[in-house]
Amino acid sequence: MKISLMRKRSIEGYSFILPGIVYVTALLGYPLVYNFILGFRNVDIRTFRSKTDVFVGISNYIFLLKDEIFRMVVRNTFVFTFACIAVQFTIGFLLALFFSKKFRLAGPIRGLILIAYMMPMSVTGLVGKNMFGQMAVINDLLIRIGLISDYPMWLADRTLAMAAVIAMNCWVGIPFNMLLLTSGLTNVPNEIYESAAIDGANAWNRFWKITVPCIKSSIFAVLMLGFIYTFKAFDLMFIMTSGGPLNATDVLGTYSYRLSFTEFNFSLGSSSAIVLFFCLFVIGLLYLKMSLSEDQ
Repeated sequence: MKISLMRKRSIEGYSFILPGIVYVTALLGYPLVYNFILGFRNVDIRTFRSKTDVFVGISNYIFLLKDEIFRMVVRNTFVFTFACIAVQFTIGFLLALFFSKKFRLAGPIRGLILIAYMMPMSVTGLVGKNMFGQMAVINDLLIRIGLISDYPMWLADRTLAMAAVIAMNCWVGIPFNMLLLTSGLTNVPNEIYESAAIDGANAWNRFWKITVPCIKSSIFAVLMLGFIYTFKAFDLMFIMTSGGPLNATDVLGTYSYRLSFTEFNFSLGSSSAIVLFFCLFVIGLLYLKMSLSEDQ
């Protein structure tokens, strides 16, 4: 029996994506399902070795909700996420507007700023740990310009430690925001600005009435991707502070890791990871819904 050309092309297309589906299912799907299962059992180092774990329902989640440390970790996660998004989006947007202007050194300077984004987060964490040491460059700079008179211990103070990890994450996030927003700004025709200027619109009106509406999809994508990348942060905190001091910089990623691989309470660690997954899943659905509504 002859196979139609359309059906043949469809089979060829599925054959190309089949290896990717198998890869995602084996390396991502199975661990995710197993993690869900662990969240409903009492698996720790003792029951894991003796294989005596039993089904406990939602007891792990109830324990986490009643745990003061877990509530603080969730609060830290949202504070870290929203603070980073606010800072890196604002500065990234301003840089994007600046580099959208035509001048000779725009390209080289923008390339230098992007170096921070291209560095691995583990390297960024090590740089931040050294920069925010008590006798390191940040304190030395602040003393030289007269903002402080003593050498604060950034990574040993609960408030300063969170400020330090936010600063280092923004150092990476600002170039990312700038890059995506710059690409959106390049798609806005100059004729619109020229027509608005002829009609008497000032710079502020041109920004709110032309720039922002024209790159609304880019702004939305930057905010959603920034939220997802920041909310699941792990390596930066793990390297810079290990979640300390006194859980001040613990987020859901580091807390789940500590429960699973330091305290060896695998079920509680899995439950914490599922909370992280659920939050990102909701944000992903929101992003998908809003993207589809814009396309219609």
